[in-house]
Amino acid sequence: MGKFEQVTVEQKANIYFDGKVTSRTIWLQDGTKKTLGIMLPGDYEFSTGLKEVMQIVSGKLEYRLPGEDWKRIEGEGAFEVPANSSFQLKVYEVTDYTCSYLEN
Repeated sequence: MGKFEQVTVEQKANIYFDGKVTSRTIWLQDGTKKTLGIMLPGDYEFSTGLKEVMQIVSGKLEYRLPGEDWKRIEGEGAFEVPANSSFQLKVYEVTDYTCSYLEN
């Protein structure tokens, strides 16, 4: 999926880790929330209340979900994060991502 059409974009950026991770929130017509962002190289840990699907559009990173080993993505890939949990990232090069928030 290369583009999203007919969306509402929140003007204010989401900025984390002193600007090393940034995103913009978009809302699809059906009410689905997504964020589109960039991560600079670094180590990060995120917490989430909702289930998330992280789609890596380009970049190189490792991620670790609770109770699992580190896994690597180079180029494109995706992983799901359970609701009410956290995940760790080791980002090795500028990484472009889309995060989808799921209600169930």
